[in-house]
Amino acid sequence: LTSFILAEIIDESDLPKGVFNLVNGTGPIVGEAIASHPDVDMVSFTGSTRAGRRVSELAAETIKRVALELGGKSANIILDDADLAKAVKGGVNNSYFNCGQTCSAHTRMLVPKDKHDEACAIAKEVAESFTQGDPFDESNMLGPLISDVQRDRVRGYIQKGIDEGATLITGGAEPPEGLEKGYYVRPTVFGNVSNDMTIAQEEIFGPVLSIIPYEDEEDAIRIANDSVYGLAGGVWSADEDRAKRVAKRMRTGQVDINGGAYNPLAPFGGYKQSGNGREMGKYGLEEFLIVKSLQL
Repeated sequence: LTSFILAEIIDESDLPKGVFNLVNGTGPIVGEAIASHPDVDMVSFTGSTRAGRRVSELAAETIKRVALELGGKSANIILDDADLAKAVKGGVNNSYFNCGQTCSAHTRMLVPKDKHDEACAIAKEVAESFTQGDPFDESNMLGPLISDVQRDRVRGYIQKGIDEGATLITGGAEPPEGLEKGYYVRPTVFGNVSNDMTIAQEEIFGPVLSIIPYEDEEDAIRIANDSVYGLAGGVWSADEDRAKRVAKRMRTGQVDINGGAYNPLAPFGGYKQSGNGREMGKYGLEEFLIVKSLQL
């Protein structure tokens, strides 16, 4: 919808005709045509890693430049000196933003082993405070997912977590009470999650949080980096310098320190299978530029 609004604004401006075009259609038809067309010099794509891989394949035929912002399975490291209640609350809020349908959601919460149970109790209380229902009702905090296919997919992941032995702290695969119709999923928290479980490795894209215990700081960094993704992440600590040191060792494109606010001027993008290229700020603009030199 925002794309249509932008198109209407541009149509009312004095921008020359043809500079901006909004083309509607599905990926296999319109998207593939754009990615493979020889007159298109550059493609910037946001979506799943699978779709991004396809865009790269098609773009390779004409050696066009590609910027990809893809999936994520971001780790939120809560260090042993952090304010646990504040950090867990912030982590739950982050992972449930837009019903968990954000590529940068901090869906893996890493906590010290001796604070795991306390973290689960806090997360349970926070998760159960999220009201669900009509998104046009401002009293509701979580609306439906994008489609019935995605709803069923997320519920399938929740059941997979139960089957693989994670502890269901709250939520579950059943429809939320009173919301049997619609694309709703219970806000779910798992505890005692091992990082090799499916729910810790694959992007779910729904309100599902995995709490993973770690032994020490080195173990936390190892777990955080044990992913094919590397889009975002977080570190919580009473010592900001310590948090920065840990953040620098995380193989991910963006790290929030103690719940730091989003900065639209900072570059955003991923490592590994979370994509290449950057959005936002100076680096984001440079993705759409190509250098030329004149030898005199």
